[in-house]
Amino acid sequence: MQFTFGSCSLDPDRRELTRGSDTIALGPRAFDLLLYLVQHSERVVSKQELLHAIWGGRIVSESTMTSHVNAVRNAIGDSGSEQRLVRTVARKGFRFVADVRVTDHPNQTGITGQDRTAPKTSPSPAPKVDDRPSIAVMPFLNLSADPAQEYFADGVVEDIIAALSRLGWLFVIARNSSFTYKGRAVDATQVGRDLGVRYLLVGSVRKAEDRVRITGQLIEAATGLTVWAERFESSLNDIFQVQDEVVASVVGTIVPQLERAEMERACRKPAECLNAYDYYLRGLARFHQGTKEAISQALPLFFRVIELDPDYAAGYGMAAWCHVWRKLNGWLADPAREAAEGASLAHRAIELGWHDPVALTRGGHALGHFGGDLDGCIALLDRALVLNPNLLAAWYLSGFQRITRGEPDDAIKRFAKGMRLSPLDPEMPRMQAGTALAHMLAGNYDHASSWASKALKELPSFALAVGVLAASDALAGRRREAQRTLRDLRQLNPSLRISNIGDWVQFRRPADLNILAEGLRRSGLPD
Repeated sequence: MQFTFGSCSLDPDRRELTRGSDTIALGPRAFDLLLYLVQHSERVVSKQELLHAIWGGRIVSESTMTSHVNAVRNAIGDSGSEQRLVRTVARKGFRFVADVRVTDHPNQTGITGQDRTAPKTSPSPAPKVDDRPSIAVMPFLNLSADPAQEYFADGVVEDIIAALSRLGWLFVIARNSSFTYKGRAVDATQVGRDLGVRYLLVGSVRKAEDRVRITGQLIEAATGLTVWAERFESSLNDIFQVQDEVVASVVGTIVPQLERAEMERACRKPAECLNAYDYYLRGLARFHQGTKEAISQALPLFFRVIELDPDYAAGYGMAAWCHVWRKLNGWLADPAREAAEGASLAHRAIELGWHDPVALTRGGHALGHFGGDLDGCIALLDRALVLNPNLLAAWYLSGFQRITRGEPDDAIKRFAKGMRLSPLDPEMPRMQAGTALAHMLAGNYDHASSWASKALKELPSFALAVGVLAASDALAGRRREAQRTLRDLRQLNPSLRISNIGDWVQFRRPADLNILAEGLRRSGLPD
């Protein structure tokens, strides 16, 4: 079939747009955007829906979407402010308002099929599961003795759906679709096919007296295998607070499991089948290992991401953060050049990802290390937390920013929030090291040593954690332990001296820099 409106004709099979007698050139994404608007001309199409349908669920910048809409308008002769064909609906999205005729292609005898205002009704095929991660949160079973508590179980599920929907990389089935299965015995594999999703989250809620217990299972729909299962319990002092805490716990725990499953899937794919998102996942898998070799492998993978998709804001952010990690561990071969490259990548991540909390978090924090205004960078991470209050990286990196600004007590609370959100996260050593640094600056040297030791059990090559452990032990009077730890630091970062600590770790308050410097001087670090 083909679609006709005004003087234009749109042929999806040939991917051809004609206006009058002219064939109009239109880029692939702009063509897909036009086709989607035409096919859904009976309603307003939200920007979020377009992100999923045209950009595969990734969050792109406002300017990118606007440029594609403008390209569509120019191609169909709808430029200017009239918006005769594609209308912007304020705070809602876009609607194709022209009359659309749907006609069959001419058959082999040259006779054109009958005009139609809508396609003939036919059974809808099951949605195709694409390469991006997708999930349906199924209605939780109410195992409470009181059937009236059904509302609590439904409220928990609705809040989980809303929280997961904030993740730009994850496609989440709407509540109205998943709740059609409420009260029915369902087969995970069949539901996965029906909804076109890769994962299902199922669970139950049991309330008894002043306690609530919630169980959850993450199931891979294609195989029916359980990827993850967990149980959460809480007292019922404040029902709304409990609901918020449960949702944060479930989301904070499930997101790393989803990321881990996706990274494993991407690493299993043949190289010739990889797309930008797959390279991003492979880069994350290397990045989380945290070693010098792993980071050197991660960085080119993130560069491959932005080569394949120049609008992939989070790809720029993670590439910038690789430079931050190299700086913190003394791995920069050419500090001036790599710092400039890190700053450039961070600026691009922020420019493209104003609505992408991951890009804002990684890019905003990296920019603080490479010459950005600290308060401005803090504002970027605060915005990321508005966009996604359950984003672990934004919580713990904003903790490091508070350390830099001289607010260790606030930093400790932020690290604690991150650890509660995701207690088994691969970035746990970074949160533990940050907690150690904050305690050291607050004068809690024993706590600092304890947290730094925890970080080093998981990531022994983390130079900052080694330095904090040495300084904290020295300041607490454990000079022999401090000297032994300093030898490890000198092996990890041979160029480190008292005179260049300010280039290694940033502090706004001179007193904070002096605390670290004094601890390392007592450990034996030369001037």
